[in-house]
Amino acid sequence: MSYSFTPEQEQIREAVLRLCARFDEHYWLDRDTTGEFPEDFCRALSDEGWIGVAMSEQYGGSGLGTTEAAIVVQAISESGAAASGVSAVALGLFGVNPMIEFGTEEQKREFLPRIIRRDDIACFGVTEPDAGLDTTRLKTRAVRDGNNYKIYGQKIWTSTAQVANKIMLIARTTPENETEKPIDGLSLFYTDLNRDYADVQLIEKMGRKCVDSNSVFFDGMPVPAEHLIGEEGKGFRYLLSGLNAERILVAAGLVGLGRVALKRATDYANERVVFGRPIGMNQSIQHPLAANWAQLEAANLMVFKAASLYDKGEPCGAEANAAKYLAGEAAFETCTNAVTTHGGLGYAKEYHVERYLREVLIHRLAPISPQLILCYLAERVLGLPKSY
Repeated sequence: MSYSFTPEQEQIREAVLRLCARFDEHYWLDRDTTGEFPEDFCRALSDEGWIGVAMSEQYGGSGLGTTEAAIVVQAISESGAAASGVSAVALGLFGVNPMIEFGTEEQKREFLPRIIRRDDIACFGVTEPDAGLDTTRLKTRAVRDGNNYKIYGQKIWTSTAQVANKIMLIARTTPENETEKPIDGLSLFYTDLNRDYADVQLIEKMGRKCVDSNSVFFDGMPVPAEHLIGEEGKGFRYLLSGLNAERILVAAGLVGLGRVALKRATDYANERVVFGRPIGMNQSIQHPLAANWAQLEAANLMVFKAASLYDKGEPCGAEANAAKYLAGEAAFETCTNAVTTHGGLGYAKEYHVERYLREVLIHRLAPISPQLILCYLAERVLGLPKSY
């Protein structure tokens, strides 16, 4: 099986890289300093049709697959936009999969074109302070009130809520003690982020400053019943349906991030002269970077194997999770080595590698930790007993 790109896919990669070249390292350094949201970058991607690359043409998308979306995400990250560039457009690119899969035709006609055109900016309300990765234990409630639901509770790490006017939100519509399984009774909504009832509080954080993360407190936020996605009580299952695509696209972005860090490290190793010779002549510099190249290429093969399986409708849970694991580990090691290759200057913002290291750390934790991926692979692939 070959994972080389077709001429059309190569054209996609080249076109995205060409667009991203307009937003160079100085642009992202400035955004990392000021925290200004990169809306002009997002608009440029939208205007050229990349936000809807994997959405149906009848809703204004390009009708391509997860493979092409992965190419777009990887090119964005590899351009130097890194996790900031990917996160700024993530929900539009792949976060609305539950609506595509389970939304009504009316919902898709109303909402998807506006997301693709960036007439609407959406955020994703899933994680809660006391639940973490145990999404089945969510406590945010959606209480039915006539033709509306009312939302009560708190979400955390909700990205882009400072600039969003829409939210995809999961909340409990049936108390956990009244369900057979914890995954039951959770419902998914796509609706207005009504700030009269939602208090959005910025979280100051380590990296990705220009893409805000927030705590959101809901006090009876009204949601029309027609904004429910699919059936009441099945929202968690709808989220699960999109996890493989999310794993693949996050992994593609991580490979891109590792590649740009590796390029900066190798360029510096060729240029920096110490004791009359470029430091790249030293095997203590060469070998870690060469190993990083091999690790990134291996991860990339798994990314596009998983994407190929996904687009063919074949099982790909193991491959998608393995891709995220391998890409996360490879990118982390590469970004670390990029900083140490630069020596003391690796700590200076003007060389950019310290930003890459701060941003790659996000995906050591989210959307799933490497330890939980290993638990999944041990149980589902190797047949070992469940450990948690």
